[in-house]
Amino acid sequence: MKLSDGAIAAVDHGGSLGRASALFPHAPQPFVDLSTGINPHSYPLFDLPATALSRLPEAARLHELAKVAADAYGAPSALHVAAAPGTQILLPRVASLVSPGRALVLGPTYAEHARAAAIAGHAVAEVEDVEALAAADLAIVVNPNNPDGRVVSRERLLRLAGDLRAKGGLLVVDEAFMDVGPHVESLAGDVGQGGIVVLRSFGKFFGLAGLRLGFALSDTLTVESLETQFGPWAVAGPALEYGIRALADSGWQADMRRRLAEDAARLDALFARFGIPVAGGTTLFRYLQMPDAGGLFSALGERGILLRHFADRPQVLRAGLPGRQEEWQRLESALAGWDARRDDSAREIAR
Repeated sequence: MKLSDGAIAAVDHGGSLGRASALFPHAPQPFVDLSTGINPHSYPLFDLPATALSRLPEAARLHELAKVAADAYGAPSALHVAAAPGTQILLPRVASLVSPGRALVLGPTYAEHARAAAIAGHAVAEVEDVEALAAADLAIVVNPNNPDGRVVSRERLLRLAGDLRAKGGLLVVDEAFMDVGPHVESLAGDVGQGGIVVLRSFGKFFGLAGLRLGFALSDTLTVESLETQFGPWAVAGPALEYGIRALADSGWQADMRRRLAEDAARLDALFARFGIPVAGGTTLFRYLQMPDAGGLFSALGERGILLRHFADRPQVLRAGLPGRQEEWQRLESALAGWDARRDDSAREIAR
């Protein structure tokens, strides 16, 4: 599927409560926002040193963050890690590492990759076959995929990277959800080979999306090129402090992975009670595919429960995890209301 010039225009994403209020003006407030894949159980907040706000960030602190991130993600060393204020700002910069040519995105997936590649001057198209990506100058894979959780094996990605590298191309693997994915499929440890950029998001798994922190893992020359573009002080002091502490906290991470797995299983069971099939996802979000996805989105929205819907895929929804018990109860009540209304409609048709 070829993408038009409109690919450069930003599209709607989850997490916009202002848009939710406009869509559902009479919904009870506050919304239970399940439209993102952000962990509702955030890393514990702590008191920042005053210097994190009053002074410009020290280069040594940035290097410490890179080292901790390399250890956490499995990159060869700190020299293979470029830290940035969120992965979003990295997308067009990474796409610009290759001269404008043909960019192929394994889809359907997160729309911002196609937009960023178009901004960088590439002719962008979406493909559904991994092998088709070998024809690209710039190939982009989200792994695990957003929104369906599809995972491409490390072996297949390394073969693809080799094919691209042989002709001066680049493979970009967005591992934003690999914190809860199969770590053996990560390419973080392979970036030293060249021709590979792995993106890692901090805010999703650690539940601190507003902090704006992300990483590009690659060979040392590519990392140096990206850091030159950023210039000094690209990562704010508070993000440095949280990144260093949270990425080094392996105990919290292991406990959180278990908790998220339990929550995802609980959400699947709740959907199953009301006949809603879960077709995939990760433990941070569930992927729903059903004929009446639009009806479910609207019915829950009217009750203050916001899911992620997709204008180009009307039979698909993505549901994040509720956090507090009150949010679980509101979701259950909203699903019961939708189910009752569906039963009433079926009886009317039967008459």
